[in-house]
Amino acid sequence: MIETDIMIIGGGPGGYETALYAAGKGLKVVIAEEREVGGTCLNRGCIPTKSLLHDAAHASLCNAEPQAEAFKRAMERKQQVVAGLRQGIATLLSNPAITLLQGHAAFVDPKTVSIGEETVKARHVIIATGSKVKMPPLPGIKEPRSPYVFTSDDLLCAPTLPPTVCVIGAGVIGLEMATMFRDFGCKVDVVEFLSECLPTVDGEIARRLRKTLEKSGIKIHLSCQVREVNGNEVLYFNTKKKAEERIASDCILVATGRAPQLDGLQLAAAGIRYDGHGILVNDDFATDVPEIYAIGDVNGRQMLAHAATAQGRHAVNRILGIEDRIRFDIMPAAVFTRPEVASVGLTEDCANAQYPDYTVHKGFYRSNGKAQAIEATEGLVKLICDSKQPNAKIVGCHVMGANAAAIVQEVAALMNFDVTLEQLMDIIHIHPTLNEILLQAASV
Repeated sequence: MIETDIMIIGGGPGGYETALYAAGKGLKVVIAEEREVGGTCLNRGCIPTKSLLHDAAHASLCNAEPQAEAFKRAMERKQQVVAGLRQGIATLLSNPAITLLQGHAAFVDPKTVSIGEETVKARHVIIATGSKVKMPPLPGIKEPRSPYVFTSDDLLCAPTLPPTVCVIGAGVIGLEMATMFRDFGCKVDVVEFLSECLPTVDGEIARRLRKTLEKSGIKIHLSCQVREVNGNEVLYFNTKKKAEERIASDCILVATGRAPQLDGLQLAAAGIRYDGHGILVNDDFATDVPEIYAIGDVNGRQMLAHAATAQGRHAVNRILGIEDRIRFDIMPAAVFTRPEVASVGLTEDCANAQYPDYTVHKGFYRSNGKAQAIEATEGLVKLICDSKQPNAKIVGCHVMGANAAAIVQEVAALMNFDVTLEQLMDIIHIHPTLNEILLQAASV
């Protein structure tokens, strides 16, 4: 029996970052991971995707070698990047205050967790098991699934480049994968049930991105309900045309979202409540069971790696009685298509519902010197404020264009301190940079 201050179930960003933070605060930590440290983000998500997107963009622009060879080399480099970062995390977790256990964790009771042959007794437990691929229960997709159907996990380890790809779902994963395969020279179709891509993104930004992606060669089919996959064909109903249609493809990627990973945790043994969205928690990420917390994708609140890390930090602070100023209502996010999209705060539709006098301020890449210099003039910066007053507070920022994530990150920092439009205009920006578009937007 191992006794510890905190038992963390899951070694992804939420889990390992929380373990390091807790150890730094003088707590004894046991962390259990069933697969590789780094979780989905490092091994099957954020990092390998960004590595492949980088190499795909390079291959698209350079044409220095056949696309199939470029794809193979990109896959090899991706593996090297992931392996290096995974080793780095393992080194960090070699902290004397942290015990890393390899194996599946399950509750025995609210204070006891079994991991293989080990049993851990903990004063506090933090569940950080993340999420898994969610497959719609449709013929050809549900088991047994068509041999042409793949998940994003599958394609991040694909041995060869498929000539044609059909993506089911125009969310973040779907569009990033569509961008990557387009840049490697594949013919790409995207089939989406909703009337627009990226439903959580500001509507104007989503429309602009879709039109830009369509101009680049990706064919996006909106308002189309997939009925089944038959062999290598996606059969769907086009609700606009009121007609049955089909697309034949060498590779069918199902990118219809993710679900909380609850398998085998034996939550009932600890009395932990959950529903289809994840483990039920309060605003401190505490469950109904005293001293048990759930952070990251597993609680379904904000399914982002950086959200998991911040939630874990907040949970440890609550355990220690430390007050913090983490603003979970200000959560920046990005989609690493080409061009990028990023956002923080309220969309225009949400601002319209909350603030009758809201204002929108726009700046355009085409009039920015750095954008002209680097041939990245396609883009828009959109600032949203809560009123028409001179001291209007910034409540949202949405960007499509090069370095969108970095621009939004600046605004996210300012929003954490309730900065106004006037105060933004008083901040000196380096010239020439794309971030100067913020000043252009603020002055309009």
